[in-house]
Amino acid sequence: MAATEIVRQMGEGCRSLPLSAHVGFDSLPDQLVTKSVNHGFCFNILCVGETGLGKSTLMDTLFNTKFESEPNSHSQPGVQLKSSTYDLTESNVRLKLTVINSIGFGDQINKEDSYKPIVEFIDSQYEAYLQEELKIKRVFHNYHDSRIHACLYFIAPTGHSLKSLDLVTMKKLDSKVNIIPIIAKSDAISKSELTKFKIKITSELVSNGVQIYQFPTDDETVAEINGTMNAHLPFAVVGSTEEAKIGNKMMKVRQYPWGTIQVENESHCDFIKLREMLIRVNMEDLREQTHTHHYELYRRCKLEEMGFKDTDPDSKPFSLQETYEAKRNEFLGDLQKKEEEMRQMFVQRVKEKEAELKEAEKELHEKFDRLKKLHQEEKKKLEDKKKSLDDEVNEFKKRKTATELLQSQQAGGSQTLKREKERKNFF
Repeated sequence: MAATEIVRQMGEGCRSLPLSAHVGFDSLPDQLVTKSVNHGFCFNILCVGETGLGKSTLMDTLFNTKFESEPNSHSQPGVQLKSSTYDLTESNVRLKLTVINSIGFGDQINKEDSYKPIVEFIDSQYEAYLQEELKIKRVFHNYHDSRIHACLYFIAPTGHSLKSLDLVTMKKLDSKVNIIPIIAKSDAISKSELTKFKIKITSELVSNGVQIYQFPTDDETVAEINGTMNAHLPFAVVGSTEEAKIGNKMMKVRQYPWGTIQVENESHCDFIKLREMLIRVNMEDLREQTHTHHYELYRRCKLEEMGFKDTDPDSKPFSLQETYEAKRNEFLGDLQKKEEEMRQMFVQRVKEKEAELKEAEKELHEKFDRLKKLHQEEKKKLEDKKKSLDDEVNEFKKRKTATELLQSQQAGGSQTLKREKERKNFF
């Protein structure tokens, strides 16, 4: 009998039994809490939105601290992702918070590919976790999980509708991360405009099939508040680290000539709702959704690309060893095929090169023969010319000798005549 069948039968035959006395495993939740507190928690937030919507300010406001961050340069040609990790402690609970900011998002003239660096960044975090998971020796006890648990998508308070950039980006991200849309700087529009704007955003998200994160309602302890808060999405928020005294309390505010916006006043904005839902009620569910839904989807797709499946074509359980052997044989077959193709290509190229060299050698021989023949012809012409010149020189010498002889004879005759004439004159 197969091991899987045995396990299935054991599961089907499980019975519930009463205990006659206290055993103690009811302390498991306390043990889990203690272990978790000692180990600490991690939470990773991705802030996506156009420049100037107050992403950094809202993070400072949410966690009641001033994150050390330098002003970002927006002269880059594309979207850059900047990640910063901080260790926070509250009532002995340690939180490793990572804030990822999208720098330059929406700054380009051509915004068609603005979402790609964000998608690639999210996938790279899943890939890093998957590679760690596939290792033989894993170190998850001290591994820093960098997967994105929540994506705060900042929407500009235009009061009209979502920009095409926002719709395209959220559509690309909804299957990879928990998206919580928020209307940034919501004090820029009136309450009536804000209400209409929320309805318009929700309608556009639904009509375009964008799946945003819904606060869970399956837990009775938070079902009511989460169900209520789902109806308030997207949250209209205002962020500020400036404080002023309101009554007898110091409050975070934004001060204007016409009045003061209280960040933590629910009649002014939804900041309290966002903080409650993101941090105080659903932080663990966001972490769980990331692992059980988004990461599992990425993991399944990657393993299927690698050829791993749960069942074979006959719907029988697939053995990992068999899958490995099949992929190994397939890889070796492909390797041998490529090796043979490369060998054939090498032989073909060698033959082509040999043919080229032979043709070149033939051309060189023909050129040599032509040059040799031309040299011989030139040499013969020079020899003939030399012989002609030699004959002319000899002829010239003969003529010169004859001329000199004739001149000497004429000179001798003239001397004789002169002497005879002188002698006659004497007598």
